Amino acid sequence: MNRKVVITGMGVVSPIGADVPSYWEGLSTGKCGIVKRDYFADDLSITLVTAPVEGIDDRLSALGRDTARADRVSKLAVAAADEAIKNAGLELDDALSSRAACIIGTGIGGQTTFDQCYVNMLRKGRRPHPLSILRIIPNAPASHISIRHSLRGPSFAISSACASGTHSIGVCADLIRHGGADVGLAGASEAILTYGAMAAWRAMHILADETCRPFSKNRNGLVIGEGAGILVLEEEEHAKKRGANILARIAGFNMNADGNDMINPSVDGAADAIRGALTDIKISDPSAVYINAHGTGTLMNDPTESKAIRSIFGADADELIVSSTKSMHGHLLGAAGGIEAIAAVLALQNNLAPPTINLDEPDPDCDLNYAPNQAVERKFTHAVSNSFAFGGLNAVVAFEKV
Repeated sequence: MNRKVVITGMGVVSPIGADVPSYWEGLSTGKCGIVKRDYFADDLSITLVTAPVEGIDDRLSALGRDTARADRVSKLAVAAADEAIKNAGLELDDALSSRAACIIGTGIGGQTTFDQCYVNMLRKGRRPHPLSILRIIPNAPASHISIRHSLRGPSFAISSACASGTHSIGVCADLIRHGGADVGLAGASEAILTYGAMAAWRAMHILADETCRPFSKNRNGLVIGEGAGILVLEEEEHAKKRGANILARIAGFNMNADGNDMINPSVDGAADAIRGALTDIKISDPSAVYINAHGTGTLMNDPTESKAIRSIFGADADELIVSSTKSMHGHLLGAAGGIEAIAAVLALQNNLAPPTINLDEPDPDCDLNYAPNQAVERKFTHAVSNSFAFGGLNAVVAFEKV
């Protein structure tokens, strides 16, 4: 079987908007969700530039008793999944529930619970909460969503660092394409803005000290954010029969590994991943392609990704619009691929490429059109979302207008 897979619903909780409409408004206007914030663990504290999700505590508290006992990473995922299902107009009766997959990624899992456990044990001499393991395990977001919506098809987590979200979308699409499911929820969630996690990230010396500046010569690191992005994937004929509003079609997906280094990205690995995702796509006009770049704002990633894109498109790369929305919402790690895939679909729908904000100094090693500081209107036929993770793991998903 080789069925076509479409997107029929989307849900977002992000630092620049806690639902799809507000997320798109933030993306299209260049809103920045990056702030300086203090994080505490008992009497310990750390101050860093991060991108938190704010103003949704009441919404998360209202999700219900079972979800109330979950870690923040699961609550964010459930909130995004609820919106995606509602957005898709999906009625999950008994027959469809048995054919509904739920593939939700996360890079870390229940980090808030991790921190609480270690503070309680090592600083206060207390036992961990009895539900600690159920909150921490990486499959908790997928399980909470599948239980909440009675999804009885394949349900599991993918944890591949910053590629988790894109891997989840691609794997779910393959399940549907080859008959393993008719619909699926796919994407990722991350919530690691805690003292312990942020202290560990600071120790790597790759965090920005002011803001995120992808592709700018004066960039000096990434900014960690939190949030969730969930998409409803559906077999195209199934979607048409129920009269669903089809947002985009998945036109390609590819994943690979550099097989080279845990930290240093590979031009060849990234290029092969992008090339593979574009294998079945006939691009007659490169100017009609939008690429949502991995674009972390680190010294190594940005020129590597730029060279990978140029190695595929050659001189035509000058016609592309490439932007990094991480400049606005920060790097959501495992969840990055989820919310950035949604950004790519929204760009395709609205014929508008979100900007790369904070890009104020051109870098000769980053020589593409990054939509600096202002959104670009253009009629797009295709959109691509890149995710390149620690460990040399690459995942790329491509969408086409329907």
